[in-house]
Amino acid sequence: MGVRAFGRRLVVFAAALGAVALGTVALGTGTANAAGEEPTGPVQPNIISAAIYSVAQPTVAPPGANDWDCKPTADHPYPVLLSNGTTANAYENWANLSQVLADEGYCVFAGNFGGSPGSFLQTVGPVAGTAAQLAQFGDKVLAATGAAKLDVVGHSQGGMNPRYWIKYLGGATKIDKLIGLSPSNYGTSLFGLLSTIQAIPPARDLVGVACASCNEQSTGSAFLTDLNAGGDTVPGIDYTVIQTKFDDVVTPYTNAFLKPAPNVKNIVLQDVCARDFTDHLGIPYDPIAQREVLNALDPGHARTPKCVFVPPVLS
Repeated sequence: MGVRAFGRRLVVFAAALGAVALGTVALGTGTANAAGEEPTGPVQPNIISAAIYSVAQPTVAPPGANDWDCKPTADHPYPVLLSNGTTANAYENWANLSQVLADEGYCVFAGNFGGSPGSFLQTVGPVAGTAAQLAQFGDKVLAATGAAKLDVVGHSQGGMNPRYWIKYLGGATKIDKLIGLSPSNYGTSLFGLLSTIQAIPPARDLVGVACASCNEQSTGSAFLTDLNAGGDTVPGIDYTVIQTKFDDVVTPYTNAFLKPAPNVKNIVLQDVCARDFTDHLGIPYDPIAQREVLNALDPGHARTPKCVFVPPVLS
């Protein structure tokens, strides 16, 4: 997470704690989904409100997600698995897009991986371990829905770590589409900060205690070098990268892109709409990015996104 983005996340977290302490946020206990198996939270307009809601109930499912009785339709034969970004829990990351997808008729699933059970912070453990947990959850989704494959939509690390699942954990036969929102496919320098930390072993080790995946997402890390060796994609899977020029976590922003190939589409949001100023944190809530996700999932019914002003964070 970049310096400015990390600072904003601390502000979000502090605001969430303050709001809870003052009783200014209605936390509730969530509502049962259609299957009645776990509580789900309400739709949120941006990541700030989602973080505030989830600080006291970080295991609540995003709205529209985890109906284990859901069966894919002929129009949408593959369930959609949402994959979280570094430090984000599922609700915080997907408290809007999950409902958008469900409203379009998709079976949607999301979970928390790579963090302590019940913790607000998720997806901080070693990427390989997080990917293994994601793969196990994906197998559960396939078994419950009876689908032959699934589609994965991931944010940040969540758009990159399914590639470990594909390369090493049998995901190549189970994933039809991988759609990344600002994915860390080639890592980040964090404006030089993370690269500097990697050059100072005590600092690197200290970061690794709290966030092993942060070190592994440093540009040129041993993990990413291995992941991208021999080609960063495989035939049979369609890859879409949706990225913003204003990414303040994956820097340079072009590190999100996969190498050109017939099954790869790299999209820059500002090429779609110059009024879109979303950043890394806000992109899952960006309506233009969400339309591009729907287009990637169902290209036969793709629609040009409506060009509207989108601010950073408060997408």
